[in-house]
Amino acid sequence: VQLQASGGGLVQAGGSLRLSCVASGSIFSISAMGWYRQAPGKQRELVASITSGGRTNYADSVKGRFTISRDNTKRTVYLQMNSLRPGDTAVYYCNLDRHPTDYWGQGTQLTVSS
Repeated sequence: VQLQASGGGLVQAGGSLRLSCVASGSIFSISAMGWYRQAPGKQRELVASITSGGRTNYADSVKGRFTISRDNTKRTVYLQMNSLRPGDTAVYYCNLDRHPTDYWGQGTQLTVSS
């Protein structure tokens, strides 16, 4: 399985951006997917996740601002990010969880300017 994330960039505070992550392979539709982020000097943290059945979970810091979704026909998971804050600046990674194996994308940088 390979994951290719895209959509990061530089955006002003209050702006919006959508991240995408395309997966290769045939296990996407039966796997949970997640978006994680890692800011400089901090540990990687879960931002949002979505099960194969569409159940979602969000970090408290992004609830009401971010939305995770998936399109199994395109083997793609999305992260719509609204009302962005400088504190959202980080490298964002997509993750495919097929226990006991985790697959990770290469990361995409999001920078939010104040």
